[in-house]
Order: sequence, then C-alpha cells, then structure tokens
Amino acid sequence: MELIGLQIDLEWEAKSANHARVRALLEADPPARGSLVLLPEMFATGFSMNVAATDDTDTRETQDFLRQCAIDFGVFLLAGVIGKGTTGRPANQCLVFTPTGAELARYDKLHPFSLAGEPDRYAAGERIVLFPWGDFQVAPFICYDLRFPEIFRAASAAGANLLTVIASWPEVRTEHWVALLRARAIENQAYVVGINRCGKDPAFGYLGRSLIIDPLGVVLADAGEGEGRISAVPDRAQLDEVRRKLPFLRDRRGPLPVVELAAPQRHSA
Repeated sequence: MELIGLQIDLEWEAKSANHARVRALLEADPPARGSLVLLPEMFATGFSMNVAATDDTDTRETQDFLRQCAIDFGVFLLAGVIGKGTTGRPANQCLVFTPTGAELARYDKLHPFSLAGEPDRYAAGERIVLFPWGDFQVAPFICYDLRFPEIFRAASAAGANLLTVIASWPEVRTEHWVALLRARAIENQAYVVGINRCGKDPAFGYLGRSLIIDPLGVVLADAGEGEGRISAVPDRAQLDEVRRKLPFLRDRRGPLPVVELAAPQRHSA
C-alpha cells in the first residue's frame, strides 16, 4: 500500500479550480487502489481567513468532491477542509474518506495559527484522532500543530505509527518545516508525511518541500519546490524492527514532577 502526496499550487479562494486541479493530477497518474492520498491544508481555497469563502459546512462542495474522488480512484483520501467543528463553529479540519466514500476520520486543528488571526476565525480542536490504514494507525495533524511535539508523543503513546501533517507552511520558515518533520519521525519512531502547498497567495510564498520520512529520520521522498507528487511504500516490519532495536519509546519516563528551587540567599559579613 502506497503513501501519495500531492503538492499543489493553489488558486486563491477558487474551489472549483482547485478541485479540477486535484482531479487532473490524479487522472494523470492514477494511484494504486487502497493507497492513502494526501492533499494540503485548506486545499480548495488556500489559507484564507475569509470564512464566507472557505466554509464548506452548508454547501459541502469540497467534502462531496473528496468523497467522489475517493470512490472514483479507490483510495483513502486525506485533505484539508473548513467544516463544522466539535464546538459548533467552523474549524480548520483534516477529513479522511475511504474507497467506498465513507467518512473515516475528521480532525480539528488543535493549534490555530495566532500570528494570522486564525483563532478568531476558526475554532481550536479538542482531541487527537487516530484511524486505521492497512497495518498502520494514522494520526493526522495540521500545519502549526507541528511545533507542538507533545501532541505527536500523545498520539504515538496511543498507538500511532504513521503521523501526517498537511500544511500551508510559508517559504520563510521552510528550514523549520524540514527539521521539525524529521524530529517528529525520529522521536516517535514513526513514519511522517508532511504535505505542503507551493506557489503564492496574497500574503505569503510557499516553497513546498513535501516530505515522506521513515522512522529513523531518513527522507524517502522530497517534492522540491514546484507542483508535483511524492510517494513511498511504508514498511511495517522495518518500523517494528527499529522500535525493537532502539527501545526509545519503551524507555520513556513521565510525566515527572518539577521542583522549583529558590535562589541561594546572599549573606553579608
């Protein structure tokens, strides 16, 4: 079973155009049935704070498109949408459909990006989500979540061994993106897939650099800077062997108490 990521140059707030682009890329190189295909964060509109343009709760235009693509290509399809969150407000979500068109998972971004005003537009999520794919347990995350290692560790402790991050990660911090993805793979001894967009929007440029990384931190696929596709076949036997030979997760301790020590007092003669 193959992991496939589509790195796309998104058109700003243009759902129909972005839907068409995704379908064209899938038709140009059809994925093997049963593959897990990933699209970037808010792939249908770009990372817009214009809720009127992004929210798919009522029309379900993007959700219906994803469902149909999953059926037509016989894949598990993971992508970013704006839908109704667990709080009832619009949320930046990761949505997963099965090859039969059933909704398998819906994850609300735990950490809306405060520097862009995202918490004012979209509600923060309240839970980590895991879903099965073949021999793997997958935990999906979104963009800014990548900076918070504790949620990845919590997912790993719950059984996740494939961690996905869909993103609109700006060019100016591309080195952080690469370093943090590799760190999440190494520290959790898990496969990590980071799917970013490329191109430009009204505020930022995006360098792409979508990656698939193995449990030792080795980059198996790198999309580079332009539009394109990456793929790899994750090896469960290799992952189990890595965890057996290097028992980092088993040796982990915590949580541990924190003791705050007072500064020594100075005594006068």
